[in-house]
Amino acid sequence: MNRTLAHVISVIGHPMLVLTYALLLMLAANPFLFGVRSLSDSRAVIMIVSVFASTVLIPGVGVAMMKPLGLVKSLDLADKQERIGPYIVTGVFYLWLFKNLISLGQTPALFSKFVLGATLGLFLAFFINIFNKISAHTVGMGGFIAMILLLLQAWENPMVGIPAFGGTILASLYALLALVVLLAGAVGTARLALRAHTVGQVYLGYGIGFGAVMLGYVLI
Repeated sequence: MNRTLAHVISVIGHPMLVLTYALLLMLAANPFLFGVRSLSDSRAVIMIVSVFASTVLIPGVGVAMMKPLGLVKSLDLADKQERIGPYIVTGVFYLWLFKNLISLGQTPALFSKFVLGATLGLFLAFFINIFNKISAHTVGMGGFIAMILLLLQAWENPMVGIPAFGGTILASLYALLALVVLLAGAVGTARLALRAHTVGQVYLGYGIGFGAVMLGYVLI
């Protein structure tokens, strides 16, 4: 795989984006669960911005600040020891989001389960990283696949309304599952092409991410 393409796929499949993807998917499929009518409702927009800020923007800025402070050599975090700080920073904000969701009770329980699963996956990856540089990208992708499978189990009508071209395109969750599986495969291939991980580290990531979301689902 071309290195430029591998970098693009790595950005699209970044683990910190997974919860935002899951929220957008759930809002598009069944906005009424969140007390809104569509993705464009102000409350839905606030919810999306809050999740994005808590899981991507704020922890991303925190990790980026580590480079000028000399805490990491590169934002690629090639060395597993350099990943310890970013894991802790990101984990704090994931826990904060989960606590707020549970306290406020304004989102479906299923999404709160996803947040818990993603948080568990992050901390499991943090622990494993002490011994082996697990692929955080494939942890996220494994978790995303588990999330869609749980949505298919929970919802009788597995259709998603995707806003496009001034209207709405209906898509099956089964089709989206297939696309996410393909994306997960592409992300794993990209990480190997960039020589960021070994095959074993990539597959370990898939397993940890998938298992963590399933564990989060049964815990609450």
